[in-house]
Amino acid sequence: MNRKYWLFIIFFLAGLYACQKEGIETTDIPFIGFVKPPNFPEPAYHFNTNPVTKDGFELGRKLFYETMLSANNTISCGSCHIQTSAFTHHGHTVSHGIFDRMGTRNSPPIMNLAWNTSFMWDGGIADLDLQSVAPITNHLEMDETMPNVLNKLRNSTVYPALFKKAYGSEEINTTSFLRSLSQFMAMCVSSTSRYDSIMRNEAGKTFTAEETEGRDLVKQKCGNCHKEPLFTDYSFRNNGLSISVVNDLGRYLVTQNDADRYKFKVPGLRNLAYTAPYMHDGRLLTLDAVLDHYTSQVQNTPNLDPLFQQNATLGIPLTATEKERIKAFLNTLNDRSFLFDKRFSEQ
Repeated sequence: MNRKYWLFIIFFLAGLYACQKEGIETTDIPFIGFVKPPNFPEPAYHFNTNPVTKDGFELGRKLFYETMLSANNTISCGSCHIQTSAFTHHGHTVSHGIFDRMGTRNSPPIMNLAWNTSFMWDGGIADLDLQSVAPITNHLEMDETMPNVLNKLRNSTVYPALFKKAYGSEEINTTSFLRSLSQFMAMCVSSTSRYDSIMRNEAGKTFTAEETEGRDLVKQKCGNCHKEPLFTDYSFRNNGLSISVVNDLGRYLVTQNDADRYKFKVPGLRNLAYTAPYMHDGRLLTLDAVLDHYTSQVQNTPNLDPLFQQNATLGIPLTATEKERIKAFLNTLNDRSFLFDKRFSEQ
């Protein structure tokens, strides 16, 4: 054997010994199911009816990246929800689906969904277990039917065995299919930002003076809607965007209540560095544009939220300095480890 080969063996064994000496586990990390972060409230999802298991989660992950869920076998959930963009559709104002058909809304991030009480920008889905049906059957997204999807999976060479491993039977039905996807999505928890470390009193973690001021401003000016620690109250509000050409009526499309016209779900503020563009239709490309909207561009459209029409003025008064402080704090909510967590990557 040549010298290079022996050098490789020596360095490999030395590294293995060092890992063992330092107490670093050299085997695969054991699977741990859903764990509530200490600084988070109790989740809303019903884990009692669908507990996360290793096999169920791994099946859900494979299904999340499975193109057979679309009519022409080219689009998966992961096509419009890209992990390195906090599971949003990077670079697109609105989602692009099958045959590059354009939707009317921006793809929302898939993170911390276990705390959501409704889904979609208009809240049209009330249970995470039903969420996946909407994009699969939407003409502009995956344009497929549930019976077709299930039949394709049943006729595949790998899925019957995977379903048997997860559920004890090769039967592939709607319930097991949707619950597996829910297990994967519920596990997509973003909770390791610097903000979270500080909230958990981890050693050496503190806000800078600028970040502290920014946090105080968010609490004062934005906290009615963006409540800590998830930075949303899950309500539906009209935040004064001008009415678009497509005239998306928002929550009204679900409730048929005139008071819900142009109301959309309040999004969270986590991972904003990776989820641009912003708003339900992706019309604002930067955080600066978002802050400018709230300070000077709020429109008095029907059902404008009262929070944006106080003291006979529209919007939220913010100085240039206050905007910089707010952005400094928002940066503490970015969680790069979530973006590169191999548990959520296509295997």
